[in-house]
Amino acid sequence: MHTRRSILLSTALMACGSHGTASADAYPSKPIRWVVAYAAGGGSDALARTVGTQLAAQLGQSVLIDNKPGGATVIGAENVAKSPGDGYTIFTADNGTLVFNTALFKKLSYEPQKDFAPVGMMARFPLLLAVNPNAGYADVKALLEAARANPGKINFATPGVGSPHHLAMEMLKARNKLDLAHIAYRGAAPAIQDVVGGQLPLMVVDSAAGMQMIKAGKLKPLATFSRSRLSALPDVPSLMELGYTDIEAVAWQGLVVPMATPKETVARLSAELQRALQTEAVRSQFAVMGIEPTPTDAASMQKHWAQESQYWPRLIRERNISLD
Repeated sequence: MHTRRSILLSTALMACGSHGTASADAYPSKPIRWVVAYAAGGGSDALARTVGTQLAAQLGQSVLIDNKPGGATVIGAENVAKSPGDGYTIFTADNGTLVFNTALFKKLSYEPQKDFAPVGMMARFPLLLAVNPNAGYADVKALLEAARANPGKINFATPGVGSPHHLAMEMLKARNKLDLAHIAYRGAAPAIQDVVGGQLPLMVVDSAAGMQMIKAGKLKPLATFSRSRLSALPDVPSLMELGYTDIEAVAWQGLVVPMATPKETVARLSAELQRALQTEAVRSQFAVMGIEPTPTDAASMQKHWAQESQYWPRLIRERNISLD
C-alpha cells in the first residue's frame, strides 16, 4: 500500500511539474496587445507596427496595436499601468513617458519606476535643427547670430510642449544664452506644414517625420542633435562636430510591461524583441523611416533610463516648462 501511494504521489507531482512547464512554454497562448500612446499614422505607430509584425511571426500569435493618444502619453501609460501583468499587454515607452513627464507634471497618474518593467530599447529618432530654405540661414552660425541680434523675435516650431524636440532646443538655448520663441503644435505634421509654408522659419524635427520634406528640398537641415552625422544625411553635420560639444539629444523608444509581469515572460519578450530588431525586414523598414534600431536587453534599458533621469528633469525645472 505504501509503495502504491508513493507511486501515485510521484505521478501526481510529475503531472503538476509537466503542467507548469507546459504553461510557461506556452506563452504566448493568445494575442498580445501593444499600446502606443500616439495616434495611428505617425512614427511611433509605424515603429510598433513594423516590430509587431515581426514579433507576431516569431511568437506565433497576433500582436494587436492599440493606439491611445493624448495627454503627453499619459493616457496610454495610465492604461498600461492598470493592466494585468500577464505578458499580454506591452507598451511603447519613450523618454517623455519615462523621464520628462516626471517633471512636466506636478502629479502623474502613474509612477514610471514603480509601474513599468523594462523589456529593452527599440530605436532612436534622431533630431534635426531645420529651417525653411528661404529663411536666410545658411548654417547654424548664421542662425545663432541672427537670434542674438533679434532676441525674442525668431520663432521655432516643435510637435508639442515637453517633447524631445522642444527640450533639445531648450538645451541649445540654455547653452548659448539664446532668446527664441517656442510655438508648440499638436504633432509634427502641422509644425512641418507651417515651416515649409514659411509661417515660421525654424523647427526641431525628428528624421522619421521630416525626411520626406528634407529629401524634397522643402526643409533644410542645418545640424543634427546626435553625437555624429546620420547615414541617411551624410552631408549634415552634428552640433558636436560644429563645436557645440555639450549638446546631444535624441527621441528614444523602448518597450515596457506592467511591473507585475513574471520575470521569465519579460526575459522571453526581451530576447524576441532583440531578435526582431536585428532582422533585415525591420532594419530595412527603419532605414526608410529614418530611425535607428537600438536593440538592448532590459538591464541596459534600465541603465539608460536612469542616466536620462539625472539630467532632463533638472533642465525642465530650470527652464520652467510645465504641462499642468
